[in-house]
Amino acid sequence: QLQLVESGGGLVQPGGSLRLSCAASGFSLDHYAIGWFRQAPGKEREGVSCITSSGGSTKYADSVKGRFTISRDNAKNMVYLQINSLKPEDTGIYYCAADASASFFVFRGDCVERKFATWGQGTQVTVSS
Repeated sequence: QLQLVESGGGLVQPGGSLRLSCAASGFSLDHYAIGWFRQAPGKEREGVSCITSSGGSTKYADSVKGRFTISRDNAKNMVYLQINSLKPEDTGIYYCAADASASFFVFRGDCVERKFATWGQGTQVTVSS
C-alpha cells in the first residue's frame, strides 16, 4: 500500500522557519515526482513546489520563490520542504503528493495537483505572532 506521511508542521512566528518532511512507505520514491501543496482556510489547494524523480528539476510558486526549498533523499525515501521567512499567508495544511508520471510535467514547469495520484494526510503550518 502506497502511503505518504507528512510531519514537521507547527506554530511559528512570522519570519521563522520550518522543515517539513514527507516519508514514503510501501513504495520507493526513486521513480516518483513529488509535489508539495497547501490549502489555506477558505481557499483552494495550490501547488507550492515540485521536484522531478531525479531531483534535477524543481518548480516553485511565485509566492514562495527564494523562501522555500524542496529536496529529496531517495536513499531515505524522504522528501523535504525547507520553509524560511514565513509569513502569515503561508498558513495552511501542507500536503505532499507523489506520482510516477509527473516528472515530465514538473520538468515543463507544471506543479498542479491533478498530475499527482498519491497523497498524504497533511501537516498544519500556522504562522502567527
